[in-house]
Amino acid sequence: MPRTEASVLTLPPRRDRSGRRPSEPVTSLRLAAGAVAPRDAAIAAEVPVALTYNGVSHVVMMATPGDLGDFALGFSLSEGILADPRELRDYEIEEGSTGIAVNMVITPERFAGLENRRRNLTGRTGCGLCGVDDLTQVARPLPWVGAGAPVTAEAIHRALDKLPELQPANRETGAVHAAAWARPDGEIVLIREDVGRHNALDKLIGAMAKARMDFDKGFAVITSRCSFEMVQKAATLRMPILVAISAPTTMALRIAEETGLTLVAFARADSLNVYANPGRIIGRAP
Repeated sequence: MPRTEASVLTLPPRRDRSGRRPSEPVTSLRLAAGAVAPRDAAIAAEVPVALTYNGVSHVVMMATPGDLGDFALGFSLSEGILADPRELRDYEIEEGSTGIAVNMVITPERFAGLENRRRNLTGRTGCGLCGVDDLTQVARPLPWVGAGAPVTAEAIHRALDKLPELQPANRETGAVHAAAWARPDGEIVLIREDVGRHNALDKLIGAMAKARMDFDKGFAVITSRCSFEMVQKAATLRMPILVAISAPTTMALRIAEETGLTLVAFARADSLNVYANPGRIIGRAP
């Protein structure tokens, strides 16, 4: 039965109809102290996920098979395919022998715009420019990020301290990235995990859009390096602050400066580096 526009935005955020788990049990041989012993372990699941729009395949990404509705909506918003969640009319998750397809129905106007972009992507875990056939597609126009709410360095440290215990898939496998949304006081209110850092952020964006959360009231935390496409996705949704645990790249810094986004990287429990637009960070370290 087709969903209505309203129900598309209010699906339970953790439900996924593919029926697959984010990890799979395996047995390995552990060599330690001269001894060999079998060891049960969990391996992060990674499957091809195809995103189709109005019957046309657009991209295939390697992703963790969970929260795929969030992923599809978040990718559509962060890549500028949709400007509003309500432009996603319906979607269906279909599991096949070679992977999972998320079949979306979007408004005719948005589908026409998508066709004009002439993009046919084949994604990998960690792929940022796969399939882009024109240099003008690299730096698409981005909005200016609004003022947002200022946060303290202590609030960022509070979110970082809480983050590990909210990553069950990574705790089980040691191979999964996370993207989290924190309130200005540092309390994490939403988190998504995926083997791909871009996918984790897209899942977070999609979940926030479904929950009708404000993108300008808080900050995002990512457990990865901060490359340009991570900043580009955050700026597209007008997130005021992006906090990365690892390093930024030069293009990430340039996009953050040009869009007014505050970029924080090398974020640790006792220190952090502010690389762009530091005015939103109160009590920042020198």
